[in-house]
Amino acid sequence: MEFFAQISGWIVFPIIMALFLGRWLDDKYDRSPMFLLICVGVAFVITNVGLLLMTLKAAKRIEKEAKESKKQSNSRNTD
Repeated sequence: MEFFAQISGWIVFPIIMALFLGRWLDDKYDRSPMFLLICVGVAFVITNVGLLLMTLKAAKRIEKEAKESKKQSNSRNTD
C-alpha cells in the first residue's frame, strides 16, 4: 500500500503543480499554451526520474532481503 501511495504521489503531484503553474504563467505573460506545455513536459521528466529512483531503491531492498533470506536458509541447513 505504501508503494502504491508513493507511485501515485510521483504521478499526481508534479502534474497538478505543472497545471497550476503553467496556467498562472500563461495568464501572467499572455502566452496561452506555451508555459503550460513546458511545465507539463518538466513534470513528465520529474515523474519519470522519481519513478526510476523508486524502482531502483525497491530493487536494492528486494535484493538485500533475498540475500538475507538465503543466508538464513544456509545457516539452518548447516545446523
